[in-house]
Amino acid sequence: MNLIALLAADSPVDQIAKTFGANTPALIANAISFVLVALILKKWAIGPIQKMLDERRETIAQGLANAEKTRVELASAQSKAKEILAQAGAQANKVIEEARAAAAQVSEQERQKAIAEAQQILDKARQAGDAELVRLKGELRKEFGRLVVAAATRSTGGVLSADQHTRLADEAVRQLSA
Repeated sequence: MNLIALLAADSPVDQIAKTFGANTPALIANAISFVLVALILKKWAIGPIQKMLDERRETIAQGLANAEKTRVELASAQSKAKEILAQAGAQANKVIEEARAAAAQVSEQERQKAIAEAQQILDKARQAGDAELVRLKGELRKEFGRLVVAAATRSTGGVLSADQHTRLADEAVRQLSA
């Protein structure tokens, strides 16, 4: 009952409230209304907004993690690309060196073929020259024998027989050959 008496009596709080024109029942009603509005806002406004902000925070964190993962993968891919390019360069140099060696070998083979063909041409030319020399010597012998016979015929006045002409031509050719 003291509580009722305390409420009924003019307490210092009641005096301050009367001084500022505060109405206790209206103040309590306003406090209850404020609490109800705060609870409603928390449930249907602040709660969904907070949930949406948490989802965004999570999405951003996930995006940052993916970006970091992508950066690491990109660095790895770049190093692999450099390694592959280095290997390709080494293989290209090897192929070029092999091609140069093969070209030198083919060049040497072609040079040897050309030398052999030139030697064959020279041999054929020598053989042809030797054959031509033999043919010309034969013609020269015949011509010389004919000239000897003609000179002998003129010297003797045409008195030689055919057998003597032949023997005289053969003797001249024999002496010319020796």
